[in-house]
Amino acid sequence: MVSQPYRIYVERTDATKNMARFYAMEISSTLFGETCLTRTWGRIGRRGHSKAHHFDHEADAVELFLELTRQKRQRGYCPRQRA
Repeated sequence: MVSQPYRIYVERTDATKNMARFYAMEISSTLFGETCLTRTWGRIGRRGHSKAHHFDHEADAVELFLELTRQKRQRGYCPRQRA
């Protein structure tokens, strides 16, 4: 069971490079009690790709979540801008 929700959605856009990407992550529990970190990424407006990582301990999932979030922020991803 996940003690608190971990969820993030960030985007990176650059009209000069025709770039419109998104990256989303979520930590949840599986039916078998494992902790699962699900990553989804791709072009905004498309379904994208997904990858799931399974962990025995929530702390390991949170560590990867925070590391990937840091990497994406360094590459220019930021929360969605509301119009």
